[in-house]
Amino acid sequence: MSSALSGPLPLQNSISKAVLPAFIYGTAWKKAATANLVYEALNRGFTAIDVAAQPKHYREDLVGEALRRTVKEGKIQRKNVFLQTKFTPVNVRASVSSSLWNLRHDEQSQDDAYIDSLVLHSPLPAMAQTLSVWRALEEFVPHRIHHLGISNTTLPVLEALYEEAKVKPAVVQNRFYLDTDFDIPLRAYCRKKGIIYQSFWTLTANPRLLRSVPVATIAENVGIEKEVALYCLVLGLDNTVILNGTKDRQRMASDWEGLRKTRDWARDNAYEWENQLKQFKSAIGEH
Repeated sequence: MSSALSGPLPLQNSISKAVLPAFIYGTAWKKAATANLVYEALNRGFTAIDVAAQPKHYREDLVGEALRRTVKEGKIQRKNVFLQTKFTPVNVRASVSSSLWNLRHDEQSQDDAYIDSLVLHSPLPAMAQTLSVWRALEEFVPHRIHHLGISNTTLPVLEALYEEAKVKPAVVQNRFYLDTDFDIPLRAYCRKKGIIYQSFWTLTANPRLLRSVPVATIAENVGIEKEVALYCLVLGLDNTVILNGTKDRQRMASDWEGLRKTRDWARDNAYEWENQLKQFKSAIGEH
């Protein structure tokens, strides 16, 4: 795999030749503002959206509303949007059907609706239960669901799932923070197996990293905010993308612009970029 700083990452074994951009727009806790925020995100550079079939923290129906509005206005085509939702254990068939309806791009019908990635929100209490749900989800691949993934997982669970699954996990979505040692062994396994690691809590959980020397150096040299510099250094880790849930419409665009500026700077200053990335890896304990 390669670095998302250089461009979108291809998903393994993809029937649709899907790619994941550096930033996925995260919709947790957006509540009634979800539709307008997703609409703005789709108009400000985001082409991937993450949601969940879990109404306490997400509004899957409003993500679909924003998608249909944007498609109807001709501002984006469905094939150019990567839609990811998460399954929280209930009846598998009913849940998938509900998600397909909520995320349909045709107002009247879900006949040609599909989900680019469906992620198991967390492992179930027993591995046998996790595998049972996974096998039920596999029945929808590749036509209604293109890829499967898992969130909030440990390395032993991921390894067991990968070995037993017919449809291998294409993505893992985990908190990127000190409490899990930044998932260093798990991310190494993802690299080995061609699984894309989706980082969340990247800013909220890492105030120490925001104050680190590599972040400050990149921010100063490129002329970007420290938050964007931290994003870019995390993106510099192989096969890693980031959930970006900003509610600030200006930040939606400026985060993408900061990424582009860093990409250009890193290309023209390859030695310095690699040096700062090496220091960043050292700061998170990765060597």
